[in-house]
Amino acid sequence: MKILIIEDEREIAQSIKDYFKTNGIQCETAENYNLARTKIDSYDYDCILLDLMLPDGDGFDILKELKAKNKTEGVIIISAKENLETRLEGFNLGADDYLTKPFHLAELLVRMQALIRRKNFKGSNSVVFNEITVEIFSKTVTVNDIKLDLTKKELDLLLFLIGNENKVLSKSAIAEHLSGDMADMLDNHDFIYAHIKNLKKKLTQAGSGDYIKTVYGLGYKWENEQ
Repeated sequence: MKILIIEDEREIAQSIKDYFKTNGIQCETAENYNLARTKIDSYDYDCILLDLMLPDGDGFDILKELKAKNKTEGVIIISAKENLETRLEGFNLGADDYLTKPFHLAELLVRMQALIRRKNFKGSNSVVFNEITVEIFSKTVTVNDIKLDLTKKELDLLLFLIGNENKVLSKSAIAEHLSGDMADMLDNHDFIYAHIKNLKKKLTQAGSGDYIKTVYGLGYKWENEQ
């Protein structure tokens, strides 16, 4: 999972980032409106945590921009504003959830995981594709009940591919998903080929179908053989 935290209070943003990191979740931060807009324009995220009161803009305008650009990220508003009118406006502008500060990080994590499951995997804790089963919480993968030993990157890659079935994913999109904005600092994306190769090998050796297709000149696609 890749999350964007739009929050001007650095201590809050860092505490969320640290807590999520221990749960294997990659986080990026934006402490003001302009930086948030730049990141949203440049990258895709699984979920956005949005504070409404930013030093140089309004969080509601971020929601409007996401809607105008047809972005599909789930959005959880995290705000000290408790009144009903603010909540309703947030939901009307496209927010998926609303959590009032102060909040427990464990609750935020559970709400975010539930949101991503609803959006990407129809609310299930398990992702099943033919003979492949991925248990999201325990981070285990089996093929025909044979457990696979995948690295974190390989697991993230597998979920990203399955979640975008039949869509061509460019190397840059995959690199961005696996490495966040660090992908811009890499000279090339050759490491993607290595991850794809290793994942395909582990899947096929366990008896999986050959679902990862190379689309020459464009990238990769997860496609059912049948």
